[in-house]
Formats: sequence, structure tokens, C-alpha cells
Amino acid sequence: MLKLRSLALLIGWLLITTLLIVPTAQAQQDEGTADAPAYATLADLLENEEARNQLIDDLRQLADTEGHLEPSSDDASTGIASEAPSDQTAEEVSLPRRLAETSSQIVGDLGSQFSQLVSAIAGLFGADSAAASASSFDASAFTSAAINLGLVIIATIAVFLVFRYLARSLFTRISQWSTSGSRLTPVLRLVLAVGMAAVVDVLIVLLAYVGGSLIATFAIGESGELSTRASLFLNAFLVIELLKAGLRMLFASRYEGLRLLPISATDASYWNTWFARLIGLVGYGLLVVVPLINFYVSTALGQAIGTLIMLGAFIYAVSVVLKNRLYLRHSIERAAERSSMHATRVSLNLLAKLWHGFAIAYFLMVLLVTLLRPEDALPFVAMATLKTLIIIGVGALVSNLLTQTIGRRIQLSDALRDKLPMLEKRLNAYVPNILRIIRAVILIVVVMMTLNAWNAFDLAAWYASEAGRALTGNLFSAFFIIVLALVVWIALASLIEHRLNPETGGGEPSARAKTLLSLFRNALAIAIITITAMIVLSEIGINIGPLIAGAGVLGLAIGFGAQKLVQDIITGVFIQVENAMNTGDVVTVGGITGTAERLSIRSVAIRDLSGTYHIVPFSSVDTVSNYMREFGNHVGEYGIAYRENIDEAIAQLEQAFEDLKASEEHGSKLLAPLTVAGVIALADSSVNIRVVIKTTPGDQWAVGRAYNRLVKMRFDEAGIEIPFPHTTLYFGEDKDGSAPAANLRLLDGSKRSPKTSSTTAGNRQEDVDHIGDASHDKPDGDDVDEPS
Repeated sequence: MLKLRSLALLIGWLLITTLLIVPTAQAQQDEGTADAPAYATLADLLENEEARNQLIDDLRQLADTEGHLEPSSDDASTGIASEAPSDQTAEEVSLPRRLAETSSQIVGDLGSQFSQLVSAIAGLFGADSAAASASSFDASAFTSAAINLGLVIIATIAVFLVFRYLARSLFTRISQWSTSGSRLTPVLRLVLAVGMAAVVDVLIVLLAYVGGSLIATFAIGESGELSTRASLFLNAFLVIELLKAGLRMLFASRYEGLRLLPISATDASYWNTWFARLIGLVGYGLLVVVPLINFYVSTALGQAIGTLIMLGAFIYAVSVVLKNRLYLRHSIERAAERSSMHATRVSLNLLAKLWHGFAIAYFLMVLLVTLLRPEDALPFVAMATLKTLIIIGVGALVSNLLTQTIGRRIQLSDALRDKLPMLEKRLNAYVPNILRIIRAVILIVVVMMTLNAWNAFDLAAWYASEAGRALTGNLFSAFFIIVLALVVWIALASLIEHRLNPETGGGEPSARAKTLLSLFRNALAIAIITITAMIVLSEIGINIGPLIAGAGVLGLAIGFGAQKLVQDIITGVFIQVENAMNTGDVVTVGGITGTAERLSIRSVAIRDLSGTYHIVPFSSVDTVSNYMREFGNHVGEYGIAYRENIDEAIAQLEQAFEDLKASEEHGSKLLAPLTVAGVIALADSSVNIRVVIKTTPGDQWAVGRAYNRLVKMRFDEAGIEIPFPHTTLYFGEDKDGSAPAANLRLLDGSKRSPKTSSTTAGNRQEDVDHIGDASHDKPDGDDVDEPS
């Protein structure tokens, strides 16, 4: 950037030098006309007192006349208002009238220049000897000056081409380093390579300028003196070639690594050639041809030629713009499709549709400025254009450099990604947004500096004003505060994730640590956002006192209107303070039992055994039953038949516990020996024995299931009966005391004769075991009950 700025200052200094040289060269006479009669005539006029007084009176009359014809800027509105209709003010008619006066002035100047051109041509080539003598055109002097100037031009261009040829290998090596280097980023290598090539290119132009000056001074014309015409060309050559060197920074057609614009070599060669022709036509025409015609032929003819040159350049430029309108539009649209940012795509698509309008407007403005201000139009336009190109180029380079350095996806190392799993995601979410803000600031600065270059906006005066300094400082402070808040949030959130991550060396965090750190992270985010918003609003000049007071009143109103919400929050705070439950605990809250999956300051989310997800607000919680505190108990009750030995059954229960203790899966979950509470009930059909197994929290259910399995296996092995319900069927009895026949059906449903059982009066019941399931109990259509 420093090299580009130095180059811009050098070119500006050269343009200003050219402005000072050209009028001087036009006013000076050639070395062969130092004794022309103009000086003698002026001396005689000043020596004659009467003629001198007359000249003074004429000059004063001309000054008075110009003062009346051209009012000052302070009186301009007054003069316009005096001629305005009675129902319009000066402000209402100022702009239209000025536009009308400007158009009238342009048309009048063109007409005057055309008349002067016709008169000059008639004077040069007419048969009237008086007119020819009045023109004072010396053909021999003009021919000699043209030959000498041609030799200077040929020598200077030859020296320039020789130096360019010798530097070709250097340009090639710089281009190769730009395209194949590996130490720096591609954009940074490109900028450095283009900067080095630009320095070499400027040195070549300066060497050619010095060489041409030496040749013109000592080899052509009178030795030891640089002629005015040679000085005109050399100064024009210096300025134009420096401008072309700037073009070569953008459109380096031969060297891929020295081209700032991302276009093909063919397109770069086309646009470089076109701009070079345009600059050469306007530059050499206005800086060399016009001054020489003014000096040797006629001022009127020179002004006319200058106007024709600008008209021709305008027509040529507009024709090329219209010719390439669609081609360049499609190229910009393709570039927009490749862009990954929405704002960039929108801007490029808009530019693709309007670029030709901007280009034609620019060339039209240059033409109008040249016609209105012919004395300083070219230097002003050249400097403004050069500043605009440099400003836009530097802005684009800075934007691309930021994109390639921090705009791409950030990838952390595997170790850091394992320790801080969310850090990479956060950085890739925040950095593009910060980059968008920086690009917007760059765009605003580029627009303001471009307007300043064309004198449409005084950037220095605005920044020197109190409002400018205050706005700039406030925006910078707000941006710095936002970035600082993001850094603080990323650092603290990453630290919390580091504590929550079991792979960071601290081991698996406790459930309470997970809950509290998660709640702290959410509260921290809310606090940072609130504080940052308040500080930013204060920095940009908004009084946050009423805002804080209004927030307090609003909070009070919300507190009265949302008492349930306040109760949720207060109860949630006390639940967290008392460590009633944590994430992952199995709890019963509000009549719902399940695993607490999420805890907030207001509610708890519970997943029950069926997978249903419940959100229970804390205001509805009266009791919290937590099954995951310190230890858990499996309370088992096992019934045996009345005929079994109780002590033998207890021994089998203890043996089943020993089997459980030896298990690899459940042995580590047991915290104490088996507790046998003893016989707790003599039930209707069983004797119930209770045991208690103390386990690690949350494992009591799995341990209980495994222990039940082992108890069943031990009871079966020992022949201990576990009672289960029996069914006794009573068929009644006849009057004679005999039992009626029982109708039985086999499992396969086939018909069988009912079996008759004769019983005595004392034994009239028959036990029949229940067989089959419900489906076999259904009779077929062919089944018929037959009495015995």
C-alpha cells in the first residue's frame, strides 16, 4: 500500500509539473526566434507615455466589463433572482438556470471555436496575401521543428523499448514467484509482485525520460539546450507512460502473476491496448500537438484541434463501451455466480446491468469538464481518475486480502477441536459477519474518497469538523466494543466447554457441574448481549437513561402480569441452589417420572419410560423425588409355599446374591452386603421374605432385574416352590348325592365321550387342572356336548 501511495504521489507531482511547464512552453519562443519583433514592439509601446496610458485605460475597461459580465459567486443567486419570475425564489430557479447557462456556454464556445477554426484555415491557405502575412506562419521553421521533434520522439521511444526488453527476464521471474510461491498467501504475493514490477516499470520510464532529455539536449538541435518542443514531448511522455504503467498493473497481458484483475490474458491485452490508445490520443494531443499549434500556427486552431481531439476520444470510448456491453455484462454475472457472499453477488449483478451507463457518464463528464475548463481540465481529470483507480484498487485488494486470510473456513487442529468442539463452529459463524461489516466500511470509505477526488465532497473538512470526528470515533468505538464482546464470549464459552469436556484431562464432570455450567453459559450470553447493546447505544449518542428506566417499568409491569413466570424463575433458582436435581437424574416431578434431559431457570424437561417428552414448569412442582442421590436400593419381596423351609429359602437368596456379586456386569454396582429383612407377611398363598440390595445411584433397577433372574434359578435348583394361583372346579351333586358328569374337551378339539366319575357322598368334588389357552377354549362348530 505504501508503494502504491508513493506512486500516486509521484504521478500527481509529475502532472502538476506538466501543468506548470505547458503554459510556460506555450508562452516561450523557440531558440531561433529570440530576437522576434514582439519584444521590441512591447518595449516601444511602454516607452511611449501616451500609448502606455491608453493601454492602461483599455485594460481597466476590460476589467470592468468582465466584472459586470461575470458576477461573483456571492452575487450569482441575486442576479438570477432578479431575472426570475415573481412567484419563484432564487433557490428554485438556481439549478435549472445554471444548467441552461452551462449548456448555452458550451454551445457558444463550440460555435466560437468553429468560427475561429474556419478563419485560421482561410488565413493559412487563402489567396489573400494580407491574411497569409498576418498569420505569420513560417513553413521552414515549422518543418525544422517537426524534424527535430520527430528525432527526439524516435530516440526516446527507442531507449524506452530497449530498457523494457532488458527488464523482461526480471518481470518473468517476479511473475513466476507470484504464481508459484508458497510462503505468503496468493493475494499478498500478488500485491508484492505487482508492487515490485511497478517500481521497475517506473524506473524504466524515468530512465527513458532522462535518456530522451540527454539526446534532445546534446545530440539534436543546439548542443547544451533543451528546446521547448522537446520538453513538451518529454513531459507528456513521462506522464502518459506512467499512466500506462498503472494500466499494466491492472492489465498485464504477458505476465499472469502481475495482473491485479482476475481476467484472461486475451481480455487483459484488449483492454490494455484500448486504454493505452485512448490515453495516448488525449495525452499527446493535448500536451504536445495543441501547444505546438498554438505556438507555431494559431491559438484558435489549437483550441479547435483540442476540442476535436476530445470529441473524437469521447466517440471512440462510447463506441468501445457499447460494443463490449453484453460481453462484459456476462463476465461480471459469471463472477457474481462464483461469489459465496450474498451482498457481493447482488452488487456484481447490479454492476453488470449498469456498468456501461457509468462508463458513458464518466466519459461525458470528462468531455464537459474539458469544454468548460480547458485550461486545467486535463490535469484535474487525470488526477481524479488516477486517484479513483488507486482508491478502488486498494479497496478491492484489501477486501480480497481479508477474504483470503480470514474469510475462508477456519479449521482448527484435531487436538484443539477435541478439547473445544464448539470453537470452530463459532469462529466460522462470527468471522464472516465481521468481514461483512469491514467490507461495508471499506465500501463507504472508497465512495467518500472517490467523491473527494472529484471535488464533490471535502473529506478532510468533514473529518475536521466536530460532527465528522464524533461520528467516526463513535462508530470505531462501537465496532471495537462489539468485537471485544465477541472475543470475551468466545473465550468464556470455550472455557466452559473445556470444563464440560471429559477428554480435557479433568475427567467426566458431575451432573451438577454440567447443569450449573450450562445455566451459567446461558446467563452469560444474555448478560453480554444486554451490556454490549447498552454500551453501543451509549457510544453512538443515544441516551440510555430513559431506556433503562423504561426497561425497569416494563419489567415491573411484566412481573405483575406474569406472576406465574416469576414464580417459575424463583422456584427454579432455589431448586438449583438446593441441588434438587441435575441433568441425567431420574426424578419424579409434578407426578411425572423420567430422566431430566434439560434444565433451565424456568422449567425442567423430562423423558419418561415410554419416550414421551414432558416440560414441567417449576411453579407446578411441589415435591422433587430424585432416585439418583448417593445410592439406590433394590427392595425385593419373594414368596414361598407354606410347606417350604424358610431358612433354606433365605440361604438360597443369599447364594443368589453371591452369584450377583461375582457378575462382571453388576458386581461393581453393589455397595453393601445383602440385607435380609426377614418374613414380612404370611399371605393367603405364600410366605413373603424381603431383601434389600444397596447399589450405586441409578443402577438399582438393572441390579434388581439381574437378581430376580438368579433367585428364580436358585429356587428351581433347590426345589423351592414359588406359589402361583390354582383353580378348583366344582360340578355340584344330584339329589341322590352323586356327582354329575363333567363335559371335557381335548386340546385338538376332537369329540370325545365325556368321562364319568362316580364319587361317594363324602367325595363329590373333582379337581381338574386348567389346560390350554383362550384360543383353544373356543368350540368349533362341529363340537357337540354329549351327556354320559
